[in-house]
Amino acid sequence: MMPAVLLSSAYFGPIQWFQKIARSRLTLIERHDSYCKQTYRNRCVIAANHGPLTLTVPVERADNDPKGVRISDHGAWRHNHWQALASAYGESPFFDYYADDIRPFFERRWTFLYDYNLEICSTLCSLLDLDADIRETECFIPPRQEDRLEGMADFREAIHPKHPAPDADFEVKPYYQVFAEEQGFLPNLSILDLLFNMGPEGVFWLEEIKKPIISQHHEN
Repeated sequence: MMPAVLLSSAYFGPIQWFQKIARSRLTLIERHDSYCKQTYRNRCVIAANHGPLTLTVPVERADNDPKGVRISDHGAWRHNHWQALASAYGESPFFDYYADDIRPFFERRWTFLYDYNLEICSTLCSLLDLDADIRETECFIPPRQEDRLEGMADFREAIHPKHPAPDADFEVKPYYQVFAEEQGFLPNLSILDLLFNMGPEGVFWLEEIKKPIISQHHEN
């Protein structure tokens, strides 16, 4: 098990993101970096009936502080995201079981994206029965300076929807997906895909892909 990992904030983060939490003793969420577009901070990818579908939270940038990145009320994105989830996973084995836990994130309004993501992470760790020690960074940790905390691996840039870095410590293993017969298995989707399809077994799947880290994480 890894001593510590450093992650960026994520909106219903991908399985790889939660795998890092599952296999580390300590998870640090970066709260002092500048907001970056086209990252998992405000988007997730699910398996819709026509293939991968990206859901994006509209934001309003007030300044370079992530706490200042506000969630925009532009459009009916909350309604649209929930309808997309219901359409994609309504027939999955565990959608009805977890719907009451997930739906409030599309009914209640949060001001800041960072706070929103942090509560999502906390809820999902609870639903997945992950015994996680998650803390926030006290100051910005520049890239490739993970030695500031002994044994820490920095995955802030590696876990990226557009330009992911090589990650030899993450192995994608297929599991049941609703549309797999038509589309084939879609790897590393939002953790919601694993939750709705595998339910309580999701945590065992995350543990199954744990393996010792024998070298430092690849440089981005």
